[in-house]
Parts: sequence; C-alpha cells; structure tokens
Amino acid sequence: MHILIVEDEAGIIQFLQQGLEEEGYTITSASDGLKGFELTQKHNFDLILLDWMLPKITGLELCKSIRLKNTTTPIIFLTAKDTVQETIEGLKAGANDYIKKPFSFDELVERIKIHFRNQNDDEVMTLGTIKIDTKQHRVLVNEIQVALTQREFELLTYLVKNKGKVCTRTQIIEDVWDIHFEYDTGVIDVFMNAIRKKLNLKIEQDYIKTVRGVGYIAND
Repeated sequence: MHILIVEDEAGIIQFLQQGLEEEGYTITSASDGLKGFELTQKHNFDLILLDWMLPKITGLELCKSIRLKNTTTPIIFLTAKDTVQETIEGLKAGANDYIKKPFSFDELVERIKIHFRNQNDDEVMTLGTIKIDTKQHRVLVNEIQVALTQREFELLTYLVKNKGKVCTRTQIIEDVWDIHFEYDTGVIDVFMNAIRKKLNLKIEQDYIKTVRGVGYIAND
C-alpha cells in the first residue's frame, strides 16, 4: 500500500516514514500543500496523511482539491486543530478521519489498517468478463480462474482499479514496481503481453488498450 504524507515538519515526516515503512507501507512525502497536490495528480495513492497548516496551500484546501477528482482515497488529517467546528470543517472538505497532534503512532497504524480494511471489504473488481478478487488473490475470466504471477496480478489490479484513466508507464513503474529512478519501462510491455496471453480474450474483449508512447488504459 502506498501512502502519501503531506507535512511541513521534517521531524514528523522522518518519524512517520520510518515507522510506516517498518509496517510494510511504501511512503512518499511532501513538505508543502502545492507539492502534495502535484503528487496526487501524478500518482495513485492508497491513503493520504495530511497536515492542516501547510505552506503554499493549506491542508483544508488540498483536501478539497483532491476530492474534486478523487472520491475514494482515504484522507486522514493529522493536526493540532481540534475544536468541534474545525473537525466538522475537515470532514466536510472530504477527510475520512481526524487525529489530534500529538498522537500515538500505534493508534495511527490501527486507524490506517481500518481504512484499508474498509476499502477491501468490497474489493471485488470487474473489467468486462474479468473479475479480480483481491481478498482471495484470484483472477477469473468468464468465472474460470486464470493463474497470474504476483507482479502480473498487481499490474492488472492497478489498471482495473484506475479504470477509465490513462496510466502512464512512469506511473506504473513507480506505483506498482515502487521504482523511483530512471528505469527501462519496457519491462511493463513484457508483463502486459504475458497477461493478455493468459487472459486469452477475444478481439471484442480488448479491455486493456495500449496508448502508444504513453501507457495503458482499462475500459469495459
């Protein structure tokens, strides 16, 4: 799971990043609201930890901006603001949760797990005749199970999760492969060819199309 931390205090970022990476999460961070917004436009995060008082764009403004295009990613405010009115304001802006600073790291981890658990409760995704059951880690085509490798499963799930959006090769290599340096993205095409062969779809079932020179898009 990929978590974005938007926080202007370097010490808190370091503390959260170290702790959450030890819990097995992939972490990206930004120290101001504008950078945080730019990252949300480039990457698909599974959860966002958001400070309220940020340079350039406040956390509240950032939350509202994210919600204009993204209605599902959980957003948790980490903030010293704790009046009832401020809490309501944050929730109205689109936040899912609210943790007051200073906070218990153990509590934060449990809150994160709850949000991921809630996301996965109905995480059976479909793309035409393809069904992906993330709990059982199964892919079915016309109710017949197809055996994919772990990386193939992750790539297919990523494209279906972002159905209707063009996923660039750079986004895929960073979000699925977790590689944040120059890398030959041609490896993605190799995996896509393998996935298509295993799914064995007919021409009229070409649910995942190549966007030449850019990446891929999944559509029913």
